[in-house]
Amino acid sequence: MKRSVLIFVAALLVGVSVVASVAASEGKTLRMAYDADPTSLDPHEQLASATLQLSHLIFDPLVRRRKDNSFEPRLAESWEQIDEVTLRFHLRDGVTFHSGRKLTADDVVWTFERLKKSADFKALFEPFDSATAVDDHTVDIVTKAPYPLTLNLATYIFPLDRAFYSGTDGKGRPKDAVVKHGASFASSNISGTGPFRVTKREQGIRLELERVADYWDIKSPGNVQKIVLTPIKEPATRVAALLAGDVDFIAPVPPTDFKRVQASSCCTLITTPSTRVLTFELNQDRVEAFKDPRVRKALSYAINREGIAKKIMRGFATPAGQLSPDGYAGHDPDLAPPYDLEKAKALMKEAGYEDGFSVTMIAPNNRYVGDARIAEAMASMLAKIKIKVDLQTMPKAQYWQRFDARDGDILMIGWQSDTQDSANFYEFLAMTPDSATGYGQYNAGHYSNAEVDRLTMQAQTMTDEKARAEVLKKIERILSDEAALLPIQWQHLAWAARKNVNIEPVVNAIDMPYLADLVID
Repeated sequence: MKRSVLIFVAALLVGVSVVASVAASEGKTLRMAYDADPTSLDPHEQLASATLQLSHLIFDPLVRRRKDNSFEPRLAESWEQIDEVTLRFHLRDGVTFHSGRKLTADDVVWTFERLKKSADFKALFEPFDSATAVDDHTVDIVTKAPYPLTLNLATYIFPLDRAFYSGTDGKGRPKDAVVKHGASFASSNISGTGPFRVTKREQGIRLELERVADYWDIKSPGNVQKIVLTPIKEPATRVAALLAGDVDFIAPVPPTDFKRVQASSCCTLITTPSTRVLTFELNQDRVEAFKDPRVRKALSYAINREGIAKKIMRGFATPAGQLSPDGYAGHDPDLAPPYDLEKAKALMKEAGYEDGFSVTMIAPNNRYVGDARIAEAMASMLAKIKIKVDLQTMPKAQYWQRFDARDGDILMIGWQSDTQDSANFYEFLAMTPDSATGYGQYNAGHYSNAEVDRLTMQAQTMTDEKARAEVLKKIERILSDEAALLPIQWQHLAWAARKNVNIEPVVNAIDMPYLADLVID
């Protein structure tokens, strides 16, 4: 009798243990609402935050940044400096792609070469000479000269499945082609090593991802099994969906709704300063007047950046008089945000444009916090120096096509340094556009200054931090003196989630939430 009771109790305990184990391993579904979804599944098509956010879900980088901005090993377990131009990466063993293939050094080399061919990414990798597979799990990445930012750029190497992207598709097109704003195999098919795989995609409507069962990072605390991303363009609607419990996690949160979220008992708001600068570019190819630095400076003096930060952003931004934020090597504390309406009028008169002129302006309405309202404020301020602005705002999917076509006289763009370094701003936004190198890829103003180009290239090979900082500051002063473009503010970041969604450990200042590590209670 006692023996049968013991057997029963033992069986019961085993059953309870099994149930508890199943319950512990049972994944959660994360319902997200962002202002927009990624425009493509190709990680090399566009150098944009949405693309990089997706990359951290579907792929893995060689290394990534922790919350304190230090480097964390990912697909590269370790690295070592072999000589002044060679950094050797030792890859993690046993990592497989979603296709089932094992990751090898050849996949890293293949990805490196594809990045160097991408119109958007090639400038990032222009300082690099080659990537070579030493063996199946060792890669040497070699720069053309000593380069202080090699490890920074390793955060942008998300190894692709070279077999999956090789050959041709059903229409005879090469699968590895990088086609910007166009149909390609890579824009709608994807295979990485990351924690999630895409299971359903309706562009602009819904994106669904499912956790990979045999993901290599078994130490990850995350319990999210499925992610459903629903783009909601209108900020107020996005917030309402969170408060109603229709979604679990939203971004960005508009400053106008901070108090509303904070006052709720259901949700948590997290904010942090960002190094992303929001700026406007003046298209000199379309507007003759913009070739005159006096006119460009007049526009800069006409903009009340403090007013925009206070009234539109509710203090949730830092007014900018330069590209480099505080803490970056190129930041010059003497370059305060300029505002002098009378000086702006005097410069317009001096340049022969006292009666003003008409221009077009284009801006997104769902990419940056308050983007459309900031553009409207800009148009109103420029009217005070008799510049009549025909403003058009549009969803970001449409906007980037217009931007790439340079289809506007004044164009808005936000930029976060890809290397967490000042030089990246100049390489993409201020250097003379060069399709061969990729420098100036996002310089829609067609600004060109040989000295800026020279100094930016000089900074690339400088390893003396103090001397390099002086060169970077000199570039900032040139750009400011010539009003090469119009920095407005460094935007802050805000996310909100239901109380049971622990987003604080996974969000970061580079706005790349590591959702594989997210825990939902």
